[in-house]
Amino acid sequence: MPRGAAGPVIQCAACQELSDPDVLDHPTTTRLSAMLRDAVHTVVLAVLSTGGTTVRPALDTAIGTLRAAGYDDCTEEQLVALVAALAADTGRATEPDCAPGLAIELHEALGPLAPHLAPAGREALLLQGARIALADGPYTPAERDVLATAGCALTICSEDVTRLLATARTPS
Repeated sequence: MPRGAAGPVIQCAACQELSDPDVLDHPTTTRLSAMLRDAVHTVVLAVLSTGGTTVRPALDTAIGTLRAAGYDDCTEEQLVALVAALAADTGRATEPDCAPGLAIELHEALGPLAPHLAPAGREALLLQGARIALADGPYTPAERDVLATAGCALTICSEDVTRLLATARTPS
């Protein structure tokens, strides 16, 4: 039987709803949730890799951030070991700014997520990293570089990154 002018449709296996094929360009709720968790994890590790694992307030803030993102069993020992393993693997801990490998990881984790987050969501993710960086005092140049790279990966313009980093310093 001829279908006429109707184009292809996608039917959800769970709810049986019919949608245009462009629905396949968007992550499912489960996938979006996993992408967000991974993004938080990557930002936390990136900020801590600038030297934050040696300071209790930064570690406590990082652990709280990860637990709030769904990593309920995150411990200080696990986090320190993971950052140490990353540093040993890439030499990041001794480099003065955001190393190319770290920048690639940030873009791989944050880039695919950015189009699916509202501006406030992208900013909130950057602010989580900023709060970890500020937990031990003012931003270091390495922390600023990591946060600027994360902002770029989240498609936040440099002026807004600067504004957000200043906002994070303001007590609530």
